[in-house]
Amino acid sequence: MDVKSVSRSDWHCLDSGGAADALDVDASSGLTPEEARRRVARHGRNELREARRRPPWRILLDQFADFMILVLIAAAIISGLIGELQDTVAIIAILALNAAIGFVQEYRAERAMAALKRIAAPTATVLRGGNRLTLPAHDLVPGDIVLLEAGNVVPADLRLTEAIRLKVNEAALTGEAAAVDKITRTVAEREAPLGDRHNMAYKGTLVSYGRGQGIVVATGMDTELGRIAALLAAEEDVRTPLQKRLAAFGGRLAMVVLAICAIIFIAGLVRGEPPVLMFLTAVSLAVAAIPEALPAVVTISLALGAYRMVQQNALIRRLPAVETLGSITYICSDKTGTLTENRMRVDTCYAAGDLMRPESGTGVAGRLLLTALALCNDAVAAGAEVTGDPTEVALQEAAARAGFDRAVLGQRSPRLAELPFDSERKRMTTFHELEGEIVGFTKGAPEAVLQRCVAQLGRDGTAPLERASVDRVTERMAAEGLRVLAVAYRAWRELPDLEDEESIERDLVFVGLVGLIDPPRAAVRDAVATCRAAGIVPVMITGDHPVTARAVARRLDIITDGGEVMTGRQLARLDEAVLAERIHHVRVFARVDPEQKIRIVKALQDRGEYVAMTGDGVNDAPALKRADIGVAMGTAGTDVAREASDVVLLDDNFATIVTAVRAGRRIYDNIRRFIKYALTTNSGEIWIIFLAPFLGLPIPLLPVHILWVNLVTDGLPGLALTVEPEARATMERPPRPPGESIFAHGMWQHIVWVGLLMSGVVLAIQAWAYHAGYPHWQSMVFTVLTFCQLAHVLAIRSDRESLFGLGIASNPLLLGAVLVTAALQVAILYVPALNGIFKTAPLDAPELALCVIGAGMIFVAVEIEKWFVRRGRLYREDTTGRGVVHR
Repeated sequence: MDVKSVSRSDWHCLDSGGAADALDVDASSGLTPEEARRRVARHGRNELREARRRPPWRILLDQFADFMILVLIAAAIISGLIGELQDTVAIIAILALNAAIGFVQEYRAERAMAALKRIAAPTATVLRGGNRLTLPAHDLVPGDIVLLEAGNVVPADLRLTEAIRLKVNEAALTGEAAAVDKITRTVAEREAPLGDRHNMAYKGTLVSYGRGQGIVVATGMDTELGRIAALLAAEEDVRTPLQKRLAAFGGRLAMVVLAICAIIFIAGLVRGEPPVLMFLTAVSLAVAAIPEALPAVVTISLALGAYRMVQQNALIRRLPAVETLGSITYICSDKTGTLTENRMRVDTCYAAGDLMRPESGTGVAGRLLLTALALCNDAVAAGAEVTGDPTEVALQEAAARAGFDRAVLGQRSPRLAELPFDSERKRMTTFHELEGEIVGFTKGAPEAVLQRCVAQLGRDGTAPLERASVDRVTERMAAEGLRVLAVAYRAWRELPDLEDEESIERDLVFVGLVGLIDPPRAAVRDAVATCRAAGIVPVMITGDHPVTARAVARRLDIITDGGEVMTGRQLARLDEAVLAERIHHVRVFARVDPEQKIRIVKALQDRGEYVAMTGDGVNDAPALKRADIGVAMGTAGTDVAREASDVVLLDDNFATIVTAVRAGRRIYDNIRRFIKYALTTNSGEIWIIFLAPFLGLPIPLLPVHILWVNLVTDGLPGLALTVEPEARATMERPPRPPGESIFAHGMWQHIVWVGLLMSGVVLAIQAWAYHAGYPHWQSMVFTVLTFCQLAHVLAIRSDRESLFGLGIASNPLLLGAVLVTAALQVAILYVPALNGIFKTAPLDAPELALCVIGAGMIFVAVEIEKWFVRRGRLYREDTTGRGVVHR
């Protein structure tokens, strides 16, 4: 039989002899060197294959593929051809900045597969031709016999043939915090989840205790780690909400602007204007109307946000992720290491009929239980740090917190002998001299210990064992998601013969139970509550046991007592239509594999949700990449998860996500403010030039005026809007609906009517000055337009609140930008050297005052608009059912 004839999911169902037969190998001597070479040729090397990477030049070229970027490139070329080199240089600088940042981000993002490959073991100890050899792990083939010991990284997928107290930490693959006891006997259930296949050891997992031996059943891309590599390679990055909105916006805007400019050019020719002047005017207007500062503003907003967030322990790996955080509607979180501490801890003890915290253990039974936890323990203390099996470490730390220090107890009651733990007996026993007699402490699985007990220790000494009562307590603790161990003892006059294990571990006196759990992080419950207040749904997705998952989720208020927990097996039986119906009702998924995590994320995305996925293990990486936002753990997380993610939490704290979401919402609000500002002012310029000929007025603005407004008046205040402080109640409003337009909540109406009002004010002043015979009417038009834009930017700092309620100086950078821009405009008017460059002339006091009054009209009009908004008389439509109120 060949390896290909056995399904990947069936190896745990075969006994070790059957696996050896299927692979045509003698388990006592291994493959011959000749057969190993033949199998390398047939199956390939034991390594993960990478999809063909994009070369750096292609990554750089792709940064210029966006439609908006292409329009800006065309604008730069035309500006250069007509002699406006300053505009060409500005546009090229902006495009170069965006391209550089995008290149760096994408180049880093392509390293996820390299990180996955680093998990693989570099060497392996094998039997070949009866000899024990150490070989490069990539030379392993199906049928090789691999020897394992504590500290080894498992080099391939193995069907275990020998397991001597063997424990393997599979958290990276399954999400289960505790090391798993391994066995050699057959697992009967064909569809058993990965975490329940206890006779298998998987590539990339870590041997934490004991030793063992196994037959290689899968190598390279055929391993479970290889499946994850294939999923990771298959998943493409999902475009962020802002990228989607800006791409659509840029395309439509460019078409509209080019059409309007063509109309203006033709209308000018019909009126008899010089063709060269009309061409320059149309081109200048096209360059001005398209907000080329938008990519720079977005990039600077995101970069500043990323800088602030790293100071709050959130490292941003892809800048667009900063804004997307403000859009997410679901957070799908891994349990182990994300919601929990990723270390076992004693939560509850049971002794003498009472449930208690370990620190409060009193009475004879409570003290003896804690003594047993300290002495019947193989963890090693080195100063304040305890190392060893996670369960043993947790038991020793619990005893120490209660004042039962192992080092002190060990000096008084040294270990005389032991019966080590093994996965068949499911218990261990150690012997100590205690108060003048030999005492054997036994601990292990409740079913393995209680069946050997005849009595129990209570408040008044020993009494017959009430097995049914103890079983009820055990079941109750297990239902709370605790891993339960039983502790018993037996007194001896002298040290017994250790050869007869069966007679030693019998007639025991039950002392108590210990319940362990990987506890929730301290700040997570509050973070979950904040998510709910912000309209974000938290969901737990874990490879751990459903009972444990439910218990942790209930403690964090992710799920209520009657909430549904769906297992991977149940999920596999659902078709896409049924899953789409049920996905919004399930808050906990347990015993799921990496492919199912992707399926859950996709199901939510297909329902129009924006999904953040958090995780730290290798098994999380494909889903992290698929999600709209992948959030990895920085301390406990694997390199694979970090490289596949968009955001890395440096403190591994779920609560940090809430801070990141808050920052994302503020940044998106500020980007909207800039778009609102830029398009309103640009639309005003278009209306001014478009309407003037129809009103019998000459061209109001020269090309140099349009480009000055575009670069300076739009640019400086617009950039200052990116640091606008956070709106009030940012985390008390629901997320933006996924399909919401960037122009929602009255923004497009504002752009239209304020743009028209601005053009009306400017054209009215032009008409008055022109017909009154003022020779420098064009300087008045230029100045009132500039001042109107400055008044407008101050007024739109909030969609609702008055500038005076916010405080004029609450954004000092914006106030400074407005003052500097106003000063530059005044310099253009009154510095003789600049008059020739900008075709301007000094204005007298009444003329300048008229320009200021015109700008004041814009400010007052916008403040009146906000007054109506505050009273609910404007922009109340909400077609989504998930209304959003902006500041």
